[in-house]
Amino acid sequence: MIKNILKGIVIGISSVLPGVSGGTMAVSMGIYDKLIHCVTHFFKDFKKNVLFLCPIGIGVVISIIASAFGLDYLFETFPVQTNLLFIGLILGGLPAIYDKVKGTTIRPAHILCIVLLFLLVVGMALLNGQQGGDVAIHTGISDFVKLFLVGIIAAATLVIPGVSGSMMLILMGYYNPILDTIKEFVAALLHMDMKAMGKVLFILIPFGIGVVVGGVLIAKLMEFVFEKYSFYAYWSIVGLLLASPIAILMVGNFPEITLVSVVTGIITFGLGFFVAGKLGEK
Repeated sequence: MIKNILKGIVIGISSVLPGVSGGTMAVSMGIYDKLIHCVTHFFKDFKKNVLFLCPIGIGVVISIIASAFGLDYLFETFPVQTNLLFIGLILGGLPAIYDKVKGTTIRPAHILCIVLLFLLVVGMALLNGQQGGDVAIHTGISDFVKLFLVGIIAAATLVIPGVSGSMMLILMGYYNPILDTIKEFVAALLHMDMKAMGKVLFILIPFGIGVVVGGVLIAKLMEFVFEKYSFYAYWSIVGLLLASPIAILMVGNFPEITLVSVVTGIITFGLGFFVAGKLGEK
Protein backbone atom coordinates (compact mmCIF):
# COMPACT_ATOMS: atom_id res chain seq x y z
CA MET A 1 0.00 0.00 0.00
CA ILE A 2 2.81 2.43 0.91
CA LYS A 3 4.46 1.71 -2.43
CA ASN A 4 1.26 2.55 -4.32
CA ILE A 5 0.84 5.77 -2.33
CA LEU A 6 4.39 6.75 -3.36
CA LYS A 7 3.52 5.95 -6.98
CA GLY A 8 0.43 8.14 -6.66
CA ILE A 9 2.54 10.99 -5.27
CA VAL A 10 4.91 10.79 -8.26
CA ILE A 11 1.97 10.69 -10.70
CA GLY A 12 0.25 13.60 -8.95
CA ILE A 13 3.33 15.83 -8.93
CA SER A 14 3.96 14.98 -12.59
CA SER A 15 0.39 15.94 -13.46
CA VAL A 16 0.90 19.39 -11.91
CA LEU A 17 4.22 20.10 -13.64
CA PRO A 18 4.06 21.73 -17.08
CA GLY A 19 5.92 19.56 -19.58
CA VAL A 20 5.54 16.37 -17.53
CA SER A 21 2.78 13.82 -18.06
CA GLY A 22 1.15 11.88 -15.24
CA GLY A 23 0.41 9.15 -17.78
CA THR A 24 4.08 9.02 -18.69
CA MET A 25 5.06 8.49 -15.06
CA ALA A 26 2.44 5.75 -14.70
CA VAL A 27 4.02 4.03 -17.72
CA SER A 28 7.50 4.60 -16.31
CA MET A 29 6.52 2.88 -13.05
CA GLY A 30 4.86 -0.03 -14.84
CA ILE A 31 1.29 0.53 -13.62
CA TYR A 32 -0.32 2.26 -16.61
CA ASP A 33 -1.95 -0.87 -18.04
CA LYS A 34 -3.35 -1.86 -14.66
CA LEU A 35 -4.65 1.66 -13.97
CA ILE A 36 -6.50 1.69 -17.28
CA HIS A 37 -7.94 -1.78 -16.64
CA CYS A 38 -9.11 -0.88 -13.12
CA VAL A 39 -10.84 2.29 -14.36
CA THR A 40 -12.55 0.65 -17.33
CA HIS A 41 -13.62 -2.45 -15.36
CA PHE A 42 -14.19 -0.72 -12.03
CA PHE A 43 -17.39 -2.57 -11.05
CA LYS A 44 -16.36 -5.93 -12.53
CA ASP A 45 -13.90 -6.61 -9.69
CA PHE A 46 -14.93 -3.80 -7.37
CA LYS A 47 -13.04 -4.71 -4.18
CA LYS A 48 -9.75 -5.50 -5.93
CA ASN A 49 -9.91 -2.32 -8.04
CA VAL A 50 -10.70 -0.14 -5.02
CA LEU A 51 -7.78 -1.61 -3.07
CA PHE A 52 -5.46 -0.80 -5.97
CA LEU A 53 -6.82 2.65 -6.87
CA CYS A 54 -7.37 4.08 -3.37
CA PRO A 55 -3.72 4.31 -2.25
CA ILE A 56 -2.73 5.74 -5.64
CA GLY A 57 -5.57 8.26 -5.37
CA ILE A 58 -4.45 9.20 -1.85
CA GLY A 59 -0.93 9.78 -3.15
CA VAL A 60 -2.22 11.93 -6.03
CA VAL A 61 -4.31 14.10 -3.68
CA ILE A 62 -1.40 14.52 -1.24
CA SER A 63 0.97 15.53 -4.02
CA ILE A 64 -1.42 17.96 -5.70
CA ILE A 65 -2.11 19.77 -2.41
CA ALA A 66 1.60 19.79 -1.53
CA SER A 67 2.48 20.93 -5.05
CA ALA A 68 0.03 23.81 -4.87
CA PHE A 69 1.89 25.16 -1.84
CA GLY A 70 5.51 24.04 -2.02
CA LEU A 71 6.61 22.82 -5.45
CA ASP A 72 7.37 26.32 -6.75
CA TYR A 73 9.94 26.73 -3.98
CA LEU A 74 11.91 23.68 -5.14
CA PHE A 75 11.91 24.78 -8.76
CA GLU A 76 12.89 28.35 -7.86
CA THR A 77 15.57 27.37 -5.33
CA PHE A 78 16.94 24.16 -6.90
CA PRO A 79 15.88 24.32 -10.57
CA VAL A 80 18.65 22.11 -12.00
CA GLN A 81 18.39 19.42 -9.33
CA THR A 82 14.58 19.31 -9.35
CA ASN A 83 14.26 19.16 -13.14
CA LEU A 84 16.94 16.46 -13.41
CA LEU A 85 15.17 14.48 -10.70
CA PHE A 86 12.03 14.29 -12.86
CA ILE A 87 14.05 13.54 -15.97
CA GLY A 88 15.58 10.61 -14.08
CA LEU A 89 12.13 9.43 -12.98
CA ILE A 90 10.97 9.44 -16.61
CA LEU A 91 14.02 7.79 -18.21
CA GLY A 92 14.10 5.22 -15.41
CA GLY A 93 11.03 3.66 -17.01
CA LEU A 94 12.69 3.05 -20.39
CA PRO A 95 14.17 -0.38 -19.52
CA ALA A 96 10.74 -1.70 -18.47
CA ILE A 97 9.12 -0.41 -21.67
CA TYR A 98 11.93 -1.80 -23.82
CA ASP A 99 11.33 -5.23 -22.28
CA LYS A 100 7.79 -5.08 -23.72
CA VAL A 101 9.08 -4.83 -27.31
CA LYS A 102 12.47 -6.55 -27.02
CA GLY A 103 12.93 -9.28 -29.60
CA THR A 104 10.27 -7.97 -32.00
CA THR A 105 11.05 -6.67 -35.46
CA ILE A 106 11.09 -2.89 -35.66
CA ARG A 107 8.97 -1.87 -38.62
CA PRO A 108 8.81 1.50 -40.38
CA ALA A 109 5.38 2.07 -38.79
CA HIS A 110 6.93 1.62 -35.34
CA ILE A 111 9.61 4.20 -36.13
CA LEU A 112 6.88 6.54 -37.36
CA CYS A 113 5.07 6.14 -34.02
CA ILE A 114 8.25 7.06 -32.14
CA VAL A 115 8.82 10.14 -34.30
CA LEU A 116 5.21 11.35 -34.17
CA LEU A 117 4.96 11.06 -30.37
CA PHE A 118 8.37 12.67 -29.99
CA LEU A 119 7.27 15.63 -32.12
CA LEU A 120 3.91 15.87 -30.29
CA VAL A 121 5.56 16.25 -26.88
CA VAL A 122 8.19 18.72 -28.11
CA GLY A 123 5.46 20.63 -29.97
CA MET A 124 3.44 20.94 -26.77
CA ALA A 125 6.52 22.37 -25.06
CA LEU A 126 6.94 24.92 -27.84
CA LEU A 127 3.30 25.98 -27.47
CA ASN A 128 3.92 26.53 -23.78
CA GLY A 129 5.76 29.73 -24.61
CA GLN A 130 2.74 31.04 -26.52
CA GLN A 131 0.04 30.69 -23.90
CA GLY A 132 -2.42 33.50 -23.36
CA GLY A 133 -3.45 35.08 -20.08
CA ASP A 134 -5.36 33.39 -17.31
CA VAL A 135 -9.13 33.32 -17.58
CA ALA A 136 -11.37 34.78 -14.91
CA ILE A 137 -13.63 32.14 -13.32
CA HIS A 138 -17.05 33.24 -12.09
CA THR A 139 -19.80 31.28 -10.34
CA GLY A 140 -22.29 31.23 -13.18
CA ILE A 141 -23.98 28.44 -15.16
CA SER A 142 -21.88 29.13 -18.27
CA ASP A 143 -18.70 28.90 -16.18
CA PHE A 144 -19.99 25.63 -14.67
CA VAL A 145 -20.30 24.15 -18.18
CA LYS A 146 -16.90 25.53 -19.25
CA LEU A 147 -15.22 24.02 -16.19
CA PHE A 148 -16.87 20.66 -16.90
CA LEU A 149 -15.53 20.71 -20.49
CA VAL A 150 -12.08 21.85 -19.32
CA GLY A 151 -12.11 18.93 -16.85
CA ILE A 152 -12.83 16.49 -19.69
CA ILE A 153 -9.95 17.91 -21.77
CA ALA A 154 -7.62 17.86 -18.77
CA ALA A 155 -8.51 14.23 -18.04
CA ALA A 156 -7.85 13.24 -21.65
CA THR A 157 -4.39 14.76 -21.52
CA LEU A 158 -3.71 13.16 -18.14
CA VAL A 159 -4.70 9.67 -19.30
CA ILE A 160 -2.87 9.80 -22.64
CA PRO A 161 0.86 9.25 -21.94
CA GLY A 162 3.18 12.00 -23.10
CA VAL A 163 0.62 14.79 -23.15
CA SER A 164 0.98 17.19 -20.23
CA GLY A 165 -2.39 17.97 -18.68
CA SER A 166 -0.99 20.96 -16.80
CA MET A 167 0.51 22.36 -20.01
CA MET A 168 -2.87 22.03 -21.71
CA LEU A 169 -4.49 23.93 -18.83
CA ILE A 170 -1.85 26.65 -19.21
CA LEU A 171 -2.63 26.98 -22.92
CA MET A 172 -6.34 27.32 -22.11
CA GLY A 173 -5.64 29.82 -19.32
CA TYR A 174 -7.01 27.62 -16.52
CA TYR A 175 -3.81 26.35 -14.88
CA ASN A 176 -3.21 29.15 -12.36
CA PRO A 177 -6.93 29.73 -11.61
CA ILE A 178 -7.46 26.02 -10.82
CA LEU A 179 -4.27 25.82 -8.74
CA ASP A 180 -5.21 29.00 -6.85
CA THR A 181 -8.69 27.57 -6.22
CA ILE A 182 -7.14 24.43 -4.69
CA LYS A 183 -5.06 26.64 -2.41
CA GLU A 184 -8.19 28.59 -1.38
CA PHE A 185 -10.05 25.36 -0.66
CA VAL A 186 -7.28 23.96 1.56
CA ALA A 187 -6.99 27.28 3.41
CA ALA A 188 -10.78 27.42 3.91
CA LEU A 189 -10.80 23.80 5.09
CA LEU A 190 -8.06 24.47 7.65
CA HIS A 191 -10.00 27.46 9.00
CA MET A 192 -13.35 25.65 8.68
CA ASP A 193 -14.67 28.59 6.64
CA MET A 194 -17.79 26.99 5.16
CA LYS A 195 -18.74 30.04 3.09
CA ALA A 196 -15.34 30.16 1.38
CA MET A 197 -15.40 26.37 0.88
CA GLY A 198 -18.79 26.58 -0.81
CA LYS A 199 -17.53 29.25 -3.20
CA VAL A 200 -14.49 27.29 -4.36
CA LEU A 201 -16.40 24.00 -4.50
CA PHE A 202 -18.64 25.54 -7.16
CA ILE A 203 -15.47 25.72 -9.26
CA LEU A 204 -13.84 22.43 -8.25
CA ILE A 205 -16.94 20.19 -8.47
CA PRO A 206 -17.75 20.72 -12.19
CA PHE A 207 -14.06 20.51 -13.02
CA GLY A 208 -13.77 17.29 -10.99
CA ILE A 209 -16.86 15.76 -12.64
CA GLY A 210 -15.38 16.57 -16.04
CA VAL A 211 -12.09 14.92 -15.05
CA VAL A 212 -13.90 11.72 -13.99
CA VAL A 213 -16.08 11.56 -17.12
CA GLY A 214 -13.19 12.36 -19.45
CA GLY A 215 -10.88 9.95 -17.66
CA VAL A 216 -13.26 7.01 -18.03
CA LEU A 217 -13.98 7.71 -21.70
CA ILE A 218 -10.32 8.12 -22.68
CA ALA A 219 -9.32 5.12 -20.56
CA LYS A 220 -11.73 3.01 -22.64
CA LEU A 221 -10.06 4.29 -25.81
CA MET A 222 -6.54 3.62 -24.49
CA GLU A 223 -7.54 0.10 -23.42
CA PHE A 224 -8.70 -0.61 -26.97
CA VAL A 225 -5.42 0.74 -28.38
CA PHE A 226 -3.27 -1.41 -26.07
CA GLU A 227 -5.36 -4.51 -26.79
CA LYS A 228 -5.40 -4.18 -30.58
CA TYR A 229 -2.16 -2.31 -31.33
CA SER A 230 0.06 -3.02 -28.33
CA PHE A 231 3.44 -2.86 -30.10
CA TYR A 232 2.54 0.41 -31.82
CA ALA A 233 1.46 1.77 -28.43
CA TYR A 234 4.68 0.74 -26.69
CA TRP A 235 6.91 2.13 -29.44
CA SER A 236 4.92 5.35 -29.22
CA ILE A 237 5.60 5.41 -25.49
CA VAL A 238 9.33 5.05 -26.20
CA GLY A 239 9.06 8.20 -28.33
CA LEU A 240 7.28 10.17 -25.61
CA LEU A 241 9.70 8.99 -22.89
CA LEU A 242 12.61 10.19 -25.02
CA ALA A 243 10.91 13.52 -25.73
CA SER A 244 9.66 14.31 -22.21
CA PRO A 245 13.11 15.26 -20.81
CA ILE A 246 13.56 17.68 -23.71
CA ALA A 247 10.15 19.19 -22.99
CA ILE A 248 11.08 19.63 -19.31
CA LEU A 249 14.30 21.42 -20.25
CA MET A 250 12.43 23.62 -22.74
CA VAL A 251 9.82 24.84 -20.24
CA GLY A 252 12.16 24.87 -17.23
CA ASN A 253 13.72 28.00 -15.78
CA PHE A 254 17.47 27.84 -15.18
CA PRO A 255 18.62 31.28 -13.98
CA GLU A 256 22.12 30.16 -12.96
CA ILE A 257 23.99 26.94 -13.62
CA THR A 258 27.03 26.22 -11.45
CA LEU A 259 29.39 23.29 -11.02
CA VAL A 260 27.73 22.43 -7.72
CA SER A 261 24.24 22.49 -9.25
CA VAL A 262 25.40 20.25 -12.11
CA VAL A 263 27.05 17.72 -9.79
CA THR A 264 24.08 17.62 -7.39
CA GLY A 265 21.76 17.53 -10.41
CA ILE A 266 23.51 14.40 -11.67
CA ILE A 267 22.97 12.87 -8.24
CA THR A 268 19.24 13.69 -8.24
CA PHE A 269 18.99 12.35 -11.81
CA GLY A 270 20.52 9.07 -10.64
CA LEU A 271 18.18 9.03 -7.65
CA GLY A 272 15.14 9.56 -9.88
CA PHE A 273 16.30 6.84 -12.29
CA PHE A 274 16.83 4.42 -9.37
CA VAL A 275 13.47 5.24 -7.74
CA ALA A 276 11.58 4.80 -11.05
CA GLY A 277 13.18 1.39 -11.48
CA LYS A 278 12.30 0.32 -7.93
CA LEU A 279 8.73 1.59 -8.14
CA GLY A 280 8.32 -0.20 -11.46
CA GLU A 281 9.31 -3.57 -10.05
CA LYS A 282 6.53 -6.12 -9.72
